[in-house]
Amino acid sequence: MVLELLTANDFYKVDVRTISKTSGVSIGTIYKYFKSKEDLLFSILEEKIHEIDQLIRTHIQGLKSFKEIFRKMLWVTMDYYDRNPGLAVTAFITVPIRTWMKEASYRMLPTTFDKALNSAIESGQVDAIIDRRRFQDIYYMICYRCIHTWYYFGMKWTLVEAIEKDYEMFWKMLAPPTNPLSGNSNTTRIK
Repeated sequence: MVLELLTANDFYKVDVRTISKTSGVSIGTIYKYFKSKEDLLFSILEEKIHEIDQLIRTHIQGLKSFKEIFRKMLWVTMDYYDRNPGLAVTAFITVPIRTWMKEASYRMLPTTFDKALNSAIESGQVDAIIDRRRFQDIYYMICYRCIHTWYYFGMKWTLVEAIEKDYEMFWKMLAPPTNPLSGNSNTTRIK
């Protein structure tokens, strides 16, 4: 219900009184568990990040190729947002980013990502310069781009469709460099 309010309205126009009235939960009860409207929202976002992580963990079981593992991770994320468009809009468009940056949930990356990334680096299937921070930046950059474009154009396609079109770009940012002299690639890396 909170996400629906924040999807339909500017974040700063929704106050705790409106949340209370819409949800049927008293203002006192809201403040008993959350110190502010932001705290309530960030708690919801943290819970949703954990849900995405659980879904990813289930969907990547048995996959061996890290290219396919990371594709599935993005697919599951976007599928989740397709099924919860209010969450996508709230998390990537209406949430006050400056305030969220101060919260631990802003820096959260599903723990499954950490495990997969570490294994991919150890096996040489991901460029060695990709660390957790860079991976998080690339992952969220793709998510932001897909969700912002989708929203701007009136949500006329699914986010899963968008990520399918952008996945090769994502993978190129992660893949280990290839030697252009070996004939395996036409690209060179700038150092």
